[in-house]
Amino acid sequence: MNEKKTPDPSAPLLLGCDHAAVGLKETVKRHLLDKGIQVEDVGTHSEASVNYVDFAAKVARAVSEGTCRRGILICGSGIGMSMAANRFPRVRAALCNDLFSAIMSRRHNDANILAMGGRIIGDALAKEIVDAWLDTPFEGGRHQQRIDAMDAIVTGKET
Repeated sequence: MNEKKTPDPSAPLLLGCDHAAVGLKETVKRHLLDKGIQVEDVGTHSEASVNYVDFAAKVARAVSEGTCRRGILICGSGIGMSMAANRFPRVRAALCNDLFSAIMSRRHNDANILAMGGRIIGDALAKEIVDAWLDTPFEGGRHQQRIDAMDAIVTGKET
């Protein structure tokens, strides 16, 4: 689907992980629910080995197609999830294992998927990163031009 659809603001935040990050995903999910944020957990739900790409695709496809506004992906390092998610048009998945990256990914890049490493960060830091990422607005302006340029690469409409 190449046509941009405006995401439903009432759509839940999608949350996905692989087997390496089930525990952290559950912590993040409880944290979001406690804040009153509607969450849809697309899995995985056990520590049995799975392919992280499958779960990244579920979240990234929904963001790309506009059926949800944002998602969070967690795997062992966050690298694989972010790489897989960024294959989809209009997805700007940012790997953030620190607060500064989370804030800047929103402020300058309007990141719509947060990726984190379950084997890298602990529960407390993950909750802080999620809060910073959710609470930081996009600045727009010159940064919007850069996002438009990224989208043009994917759609083949580069200038």
